[in-house]
Amino acid sequence: MSRFVHPAGDRHAEILPEDRPPQAPADLNTLDPTIWPRTSSRADGSITIGGVDVRDLAEQYGTPLYVVDEEDFRSRCREYRSAFEGGEVHYAGKAFLCREAARWVMQEGLGLDVCSAGELAVALSVGFPPERITMHGNNKSPAELERAVQAGVGHIVVDSYEEIARLGFLAERHGVRPKVLIRVTVGVEAHTHEFIATAHDDQKFGLSLSSGAAAEAARRILALPQLELVGLHSHIGSQITDTAGFEVAATRLAKLMVQIQQEHGVVLPELDLGGGYGVAYVEGDETLDVKEIADSLREIVARVAQAAHLPVPRLTVEPGRSIAAIAGVTLYEVGTIKDVEGLRTYVSVDGGMSDNVRTALYGADYTARLASRASDAAPMLSRLVGKHCESGDMVVRDLWLPQDLAPGDLVAVAGTGAYCRSLASNYNYLPKPAVVAVAGGASRVIVQRETEDDLLRGQL
Repeated sequence: MSRFVHPAGDRHAEILPEDRPPQAPADLNTLDPTIWPRTSSRADGSITIGGVDVRDLAEQYGTPLYVVDEEDFRSRCREYRSAFEGGEVHYAGKAFLCREAARWVMQEGLGLDVCSAGELAVALSVGFPPERITMHGNNKSPAELERAVQAGVGHIVVDSYEEIARLGFLAERHGVRPKVLIRVTVGVEAHTHEFIATAHDDQKFGLSLSSGAAAEAARRILALPQLELVGLHSHIGSQITDTAGFEVAATRLAKLMVQIQQEHGVVLPELDLGGGYGVAYVEGDETLDVKEIADSLREIVARVAQAAHLPVPRLTVEPGRSIAAIAGVTLYEVGTIKDVEGLRTYVSVDGGMSDNVRTALYGADYTARLASRASDAAPMLSRLVGKHCESGDMVVRDLWLPQDLAPGDLVAVAGTGAYCRSLASNYNYLPKPAVVAVAGGASRVIVQRETEDDLLRGQL
């Protein structure tokens, strides 16, 4: 057992090596611009986002509270659209989707990826152009496929032989010819968590390149005149911080394109390399610059196509986390503070794994700050935990908070704009928090807080 000495003394001495916490920051009040929303700052000690004081947000809307910096979200959409000019950028709605977010994506000129009838319904409810929507999913039901066909979505990414047959039947029945991409598992092992690596062969997504399943899928689609095969799709994982994996994926997809051309005389005009671009959750995390991503991927696709003697396909990418994550923070109120001698201080807040399951699910790391005031107190090794009946109910596993932290203080957790609201649950019958958008000194609710009536609705 190694010994860790707390900066303010010896209270937190016994720390196992695998639990070694991050280095205490020199200033517990600073907001790293790579981690916090672009409009965030401190005013009179309190954090402001979009020109709105978090104390006012907590007072008006309650806590826990998801806060989304609208300008941050929109500006990242614009950056992707500009960087990938000549290609297609489709926002991955699974990261965070509500009607207002769909409007932002639509107004900023991006397309939208959906993976269920529910996500499609959100998009259509705000008039999102169906031709700019791509339908994903590894087990689309006949009803979901029919909804997509009837709506006239721009692309459907097929994930199985069964889907090809279902889609062919539905297309013929409705007299339409949907554009289809094949999701290919290319055998690329992204260096990320097992649960978010999605292109190795031993997992549920896509059709294997190495087994010949992807080539067989192409044969089956091309045998159905009611379907139009326009390209290939690959997604190699999430939180990816270099483009090497995309180069391997593109090279292998190009070989399949050549095979399809030689066997069927068909040149596929589109190549979708998915998303998964990493963002910074804690200080020191690597991240990818949008322009660098775009330049690198364009160069990769052009080089691979040239080597394969293929026309350069139109490139599509699917960013989700890298648009939504940093735009969002979650605001909590501190309830209890429990010092566990020799280990750390447990700071309990009024939410937890019901509004952010990523820490328990993936071992995700986050950055948090005392938000309602500044503090010059010494740092205190802490664990930010929720109110649920699970030992794994942690929001931030290891962090430093000021020793004068007290019940009633507000704590903000950065980088929660992606997958936190999407994965939220009603565990222990906690209502899901509201989502509030802030911009230009004003705030508004874009997703209402659930009530006890909502929790009881539908029960007999």
